[in-house]
Amino acid sequence: MSRGNSSVLTPTDDALIAAIRGGDERALAHLYRLHWPMVSHFVLQNSGTEDDAQDVYQEGVMVFYEKVRDGSLELSCQIKTYLYAVCRRLWLKRLTSKSRFGVRLLDDEEHGVYLNTGAEDDLLAAEEQDRRFATMSEALNHLGEPCRSLLEGFYLLDKSMQDLTAEFGYTNADNAKNQKYKCLVRLKKLFFTHYKEEPI
Repeated sequence: MSRGNSSVLTPTDDALIAAIRGGDERALAHLYRLHWPMVSHFVLQNSGTEDDAQDVYQEGVMVFYEKVRDGSLELSCQIKTYLYAVCRRLWLKRLTSKSRFGVRLLDDEEHGVYLNTGAEDDLLAAEEQDRRFATMSEALNHLGEPCRSLLEGFYLLDKSMQDLTAEFGYTNADNAKNQKYKCLVRLKKLFFTHYKEEPI
């Protein structure tokens, strides 16, 4: 849940968060229009193009949106502040990946005080989760059959052990459980091997 205090959040912020949580797509469109000029100006004054600004802003808005929808947003500042911090971090990451030299961003005085918002932690957590999902998918691809189908059947398709016993031709459910356990051990090994090798 959002735990921002009323002295920080504006009535508009509260209404937007409530509407987004309730699935109102108009609220997301309104949010997008509301803070776009701020992020566009920031990216353009820091070596970016209009397209760059749109990419960064869309990604920033999606981070905010997903945090609101899953109830994990802990807002200690205005939405505007949060989005600025997220988009700033995203743009810095892009610039750093393109440059061999250090990158220094120009911040408007108005927004410079907005940087200690917790938004960076949220962004890092979202990036980490994406990396874990990608690594797990990669590990599943390397697992091979029948392990891949067995684990997907049980964990993703919610099939019972009885169904899987019949589908894979095991003599009984205990044999299927043993095989599932062995497959899970292999998957964990593959996951952590790939995960450690991935550059941060």
